[in-house]
Amino acid sequence: MNARARLPLALTLGEPAGIGPDLTLAVWRRRAELDLPVFYLIGDADFLNRRGRVLGLDVPTAIVKPAEANAVFDRALPVVPLGLPITAMPGKPDATSAPAAIASIRRAVADVLLGHAAAVVTNPVAKNVLYRSGFAEPGHTEFLAKLAAEATGKPIMPVMMLWSAELAVVPVTIHLPLRDVVSALTTDLIFETGRIVAHDLTSRFGIARPRIAVAGLNPHAGEEGAMGDEDRTIVAPAVARLKADGIDAVGPLPADTLFHERARATYDAAMCMYHDQALIPIKTLAFERAVNVTLGLPFVRTSPDHGTAFDIAGLGNADPSSLTAALALAARLSTKTPALVPAK
Repeated sequence: MNARARLPLALTLGEPAGIGPDLTLAVWRRRAELDLPVFYLIGDADFLNRRGRVLGLDVPTAIVKPAEANAVFDRALPVVPLGLPITAMPGKPDATSAPAAIASIRRAVADVLLGHAAAVVTNPVAKNVLYRSGFAEPGHTEFLAKLAAEATGKPIMPVMMLWSAELAVVPVTIHLPLRDVVSALTTDLIFETGRIVAHDLTSRFGIARPRIAVAGLNPHAGEEGAMGDEDRTIVAPAVARLKADGIDAVGPLPADTLFHERARATYDAAMCMYHDQALIPIKTLAFERAVNVTLGLPFVRTSPDHGTAFDIAGLGNADPSSLTAALALAARLSTKTPALVPAK
């Protein structure tokens, strides 16, 4: 194991009123059973202790610096303090929620770029809570890219991948109304997304020659123009450029036959043209195990593939499977030296 792999993972607090704190406490209690990598939470020990009492969990915490996490992980949950008050109750975000969530992300990115942590794992945030505080980015992914660009001075194009053992999918366009997808979808966007996917599948996942299946936008991939020209004029040229770039890409393929078991055996990742085209199949196949991975960053970032679940926060019945998978995948991917995709 190399030195980078021995570094702890930096786990963000997420939305304090959500299930992120519940899951963090739950997985630490099962750290031996789950064979978890060492992590530290960036947050507030007093807040976690209060949440533990609400949940009826006896979880000792230790205020640490990142370098001390390995030494205390077996006996206490390591907490790197934010120095901010956190008063949100389960299911009830308050004025301390957004500042704490944002500061935790900033500190995690700083720690990994400074070499104090091996990777960033993010607990879920509530975008509406962040927006009310003046948060300007569309979401986690874009904020991480902004922080990485500020730190490195290089342009960053983040790509969202949802990964599980059964299926890996990449939505080319993400949080857009369906009516806006066609105007946002371009040959360049598909091509650049594919380059990043291929690069990170090789450099992070260790796949020497990744196979990428590219879904069509329209039913039956447009059926040679009978159901729209976008697959012929936008998607197919992008696939041709990926092939010319030496990438094993195929498409556009009809999305309705792309995700059954035999089809999945033919590719390592499926690129989809819009959000639900990608997320419906993976959430059907691996709802409790899927992990959100941000490709294209100079560091590893994973996250559970679920939201804050305000309705069950503080009840003790949130499923920790996705956070467990996110921690395990972050540890696995962070053994590789980070590198950005070379510019064309």
